[in-house]
Amino acid sequence: MKSLVKKTLVLSAMAALSLPALAKMTLFSEDMSHGAFLKNAQVFNGFGCSGENKSPQLTWSGAPEGTKFFAVFAYDPDAPTGSGWWHWQLVNIPAEVTSLASGAGAVGDEHLPKGAMQLRNDYGSAGFGGACPPVNDGAHRYLFTVYALPGKLDLSPDASAALTGYMVQANALDSVTMQALYKR
Repeated sequence: MKSLVKKTLVLSAMAALSLPALAKMTLFSEDMSHGAFLKNAQVFNGFGCSGENKSPQLTWSGAPEGTKFFAVFAYDPDAPTGSGWWHWQLVNIPAEVTSLASGAGAVGDEHLPKGAMQLRNDYGSAGFGGACPPVNDGAHRYLFTVYALPGKLDLSPDASAALTGYMVQANALDSVTMQALYKR
């Protein structure tokens, strides 16, 4: 029995090694680094915070075949709400767009790729809302995620964050996340 298990494991490992490596999505930012603390530019201006409230520059690559659109989310799972805090939900970014300039998440659509739609964040506005955790609550994680999607999402501009998250994750072909930190 042990010999059969050993042979099965060896054959499985050989098969896995002979498969071509799958391309994985990558995410880069000129404004932040994975695992590092956010700069004042990405901090909210309000709720006791005094930052620039500017969405970070993002560039991604390695989307899988069949990608027609992208979505970008910024989310704080550590917010003391029971459901986290949505800082940014941007959907229906055309597949030929693989970069967003710093500040693209400003309220209003003038800085966005044509056809993209920003949904309401948990501050109550459509656009990027920077980091602003409670004082003395420790470092919060801010997850910036790019999703590759096979089609355009049919969402109302006032769709809830939960519905938007569901629709994006239910349809995602792949995704990549960069985690930044912030505390006050």
